[in-house]
Amino acid sequence: MADFETVVVETDVLICGGGMAACGAAVEAAYWSKKNGLKVTLVDKASMDRSGAVAMGLSAINQYVGLKDGQNTMNDYVDYVRNDLMGITREDLVASIARHVDGSVHLFEKWGLPIWKDADGGYVHEGRWQLMINGESYKIIVAEAAKNALGVDNIFERVFITGPLMDGDRCSGAVGFSVRENKFYVFKAKATLAAMGGAVGVFKPRSSGEGAGRAWYPPFNSGASTYFTLKAGAEMTCQEVRFIPVRFKDAYGPVGAWFLLFKSRATNALDENYMQTRAGELENWAPYGKVKPVPANLRNWLMMLDVMEGKGPIYMRTEEAIAKLAEQYKDDPKAFKKKMKELENEAWEDFLDMTISQALLWASTNVQPEESKSEIAAAEPYFIGSHSGASGAWVSGPEDIAPPEYFWGYTNMSTVKGLFCAGDASGASSHKFSSGSHAEGRIAGKSICKFAAENKDALNYDDAAIAKMKEAVFKPMVLFEENCGKTTQADVNPHYILPKMFQMRLQKMMDEYAGGVTAQFTTSEANLNKCLDLLALLKEDSEKLGAKDLHELMRAWENTHRMYQAEAHVRSILFREETRWPGYYFRSDKPKMDANWECFVNCRLDPKTDEWEMKKVPLKKIF
Repeated sequence: MADFETVVVETDVLICGGGMAACGAAVEAAYWSKKNGLKVTLVDKASMDRSGAVAMGLSAINQYVGLKDGQNTMNDYVDYVRNDLMGITREDLVASIARHVDGSVHLFEKWGLPIWKDADGGYVHEGRWQLMINGESYKIIVAEAAKNALGVDNIFERVFITGPLMDGDRCSGAVGFSVRENKFYVFKAKATLAAMGGAVGVFKPRSSGEGAGRAWYPPFNSGASTYFTLKAGAEMTCQEVRFIPVRFKDAYGPVGAWFLLFKSRATNALDENYMQTRAGELENWAPYGKVKPVPANLRNWLMMLDVMEGKGPIYMRTEEAIAKLAEQYKDDPKAFKKKMKELENEAWEDFLDMTISQALLWASTNVQPEESKSEIAAAEPYFIGSHSGASGAWVSGPEDIAPPEYFWGYTNMSTVKGLFCAGDASGASSHKFSSGSHAEGRIAGKSICKFAAENKDALNYDDAAIAKMKEAVFKPMVLFEENCGKTTQADVNPHYILPKMFQMRLQKMMDEYAGGVTAQFTTSEANLNKCLDLLALLKEDSEKLGAKDLHELMRAWENTHRMYQAEAHVRSILFREETRWPGYYFRSDKPKMDANWECFVNCRLDPKTDEWEMKKVPLKKIF
């Protein structure tokens, strides 16, 4: 412990995270801080250039409303999100992001992001809301703008935030440690923004062996936002709404371009299109089963029914789609050959822009998309507030749209004073994706500066409490050092549990009892209660996590964060006595939607007593 230097950083606005939302907040906060004489500091677990869900790149921007050219309206987007989430969404938050997101997209293009253009100079759409991009360097471009706005002296990279600092019921900053140096950081701030991503690795992955770390959502996202907001005492929402994407099997390559741009169809092994053969099932989920497009979870559900009946594997018919697109050129062999080559290039580029491992898998298994079909499958569950899930903190909406029940002074502030949330950290406002997360970060960046300017009163910091936090942060390393010599094998020791083993326990119980891959995403009250019993034992053992170095210390804390995300999920899915999102989860004991549950499920953990409060919150329809 004596070897770890304590570094105190005093600031006005603290941004925790380095992904799209944090970058948006940085750009906006940098502007408003100058007007208000504020200091803004950003701390990121990774390096901003490759941090967050867009780390590897992206082949499309998934939210572009097109307000200026009249393609769509703000109401159109709210309708789309409401329908896709089976009616459960914060319309005020969705609308606020929708009215600002185009501005973020135009900034990306200004900063150098190549967006596909058609012959008339207009954007090439993948679908109604999506734009095709050459996005391998998407995050680098967005991060560069954020770094230029803040200045590198105000950015701390490779510092892992472990939890919040509190002054009574107000968030007063954060603590964490460097993953490269022997340093403990204390960030003191008037206001703090949580934008540390969602969570992967809570459930056992479909892949195994050396592929176990392969995931659709970045494996370094470990539930830090949920842990931070829970430990601050903030109210959370939609923790039961996990997201299960259908992706190309084993390497998790994107399917959006194939469905939307290439107009491909997916079929089972019998060459049946489950969206047609199982269309009648959609009647059971009215009114949302009747909307267009069909909600993502219901599309999943129809596919899963085929798999459970033994009609798998499921295939993306890439060869059909490419042939159909090139068919109009068949009378001109030269033009046909050129078009086929162009489509083949686009097929591979879709992966090379964002999921290179899928291109490698295609190559290693002799898949040629213009000649053969390729298998797709449902991934393991993820917790993500920006995509088709909705888990996150319960935050204040914008004053001009939000009903009084949804507004408490500052847009995007949680129920804890001085703690703001954006991106995957804010809940009930899904389908913001990368561009909308950036836009929400900008919204929060302006709002948090307003709060900091209006709440400049001195905050109290308890040095003894901070010393205890430091002791807790490095406890896994102390445990390992004191006990590793007591056995002949360092990873087998009665005095500590290493992060890898801890995570395997967490993933196994969540997979089997909370509706993971091997349980066909199905659970029940009995299974969920069993999971809570096992989580209680795991929480006891979390006090005995050991770590041999800083890297493993990061892994230990990541899994502690995942454990709290897991418990919030299990308690929320148990509390909601219905199945509203088949295809994301199915409760066998409550197999239908229930009108009594057309509401939000919110939860709060009391940081002092560790007791959970669960409640229903009324759904307010605005549009």
